[in-house]
Amino acid sequence: MIYSMTGYGRAEHREGSKLVKVELRSLNSKQTDIRLRLSANFQEREMELRKYLMERIQRGKLDVYIVLQDEEQMPINLDERALAVYAEKLKAWQEQYHLPQGDLLQAILRIPGVIEQTEYCLSEEDWLLVRQTVDAALERFMAFRQTEGKAMYEDFRLRVKNILSLLKELEPFEQNRINKVRQRLQHNLEAYLGREKVDENRFEQEVIFYLEKMDINEEKVRLTEHCRHFLEELEAEVLQKGRKLAFIVQEMGREINTLGAKAYSSDIQRLVVQMKDELEKVKEQVANVV
Repeated sequence: MIYSMTGYGRAEHREGSKLVKVELRSLNSKQTDIRLRLSANFQEREMELRKYLMERIQRGKLDVYIVLQDEEQMPINLDERALAVYAEKLKAWQEQYHLPQGDLLQAILRIPGVIEQTEYCLSEEDWLLVRQTVDAALERFMAFRQTEGKAMYEDFRLRVKNILSLLKELEPFEQNRINKVRQRLQHNLEAYLGREKVDENRFEQEVIFYLEKMDINEEKVRLTEHCRHFLEELEAEVLQKGRKLAFIVQEMGREINTLGAKAYSSDIQRLVVQMKDELEKVKEQVANVV
């Protein structure tokens, strides 16, 4: 089974007057990148949370949003003494300097120090509640990744099997191209030197030289092994396999390119182009595997 790096998970949990909201979003990335959006009271737990998430997601660019609300705790603190002092002073100035009447209360509330946001202290019980909600969000997040991975898994198997099928289609054209090269060489020599001056031994040596350059048996064997290795890796019981699959795809591409370079046949070139098309589709998807 494979997992996609793209994922989404959301969870909420209420206990008494407290409500925790957790949202996880991820995209593909070569490295693990976790961006946390937390309130200030989570700072002492940030490293613990980051380490926990890294162990679970393995790879990807992850955005994490966590909110803890307590309906019984006032979110702001109003300094009533400062409010009264400012109100008295501002009203006196308005009367003394004949200033236009305005919204006095709104002006006072904008003054720093009149309203302060209270800092919520995170208790062990709160942290346990947050962890439970994070686990619930992670469960949905990984289920999303697995669903995406199933679709990629089926597509990978189809593409790689298509490459193997195309590889078998090369065989009928291999002997034909050898015969064509032999005939072309013989025709050129006879046209240039004359039939009676052609050295048959030297001619056979030249044919053997070309046959060695055109031999694609090693490339076919290696490409077959890489395809089988890729399919085996898809079944491996490990979470992180994207990098290994990407390395195998590189090797597959190298062998397919060599097949094209040694083709000496339009029919084989046509099949090679189809292999490259299938491999490109695999390569695009591999970049999103965990």
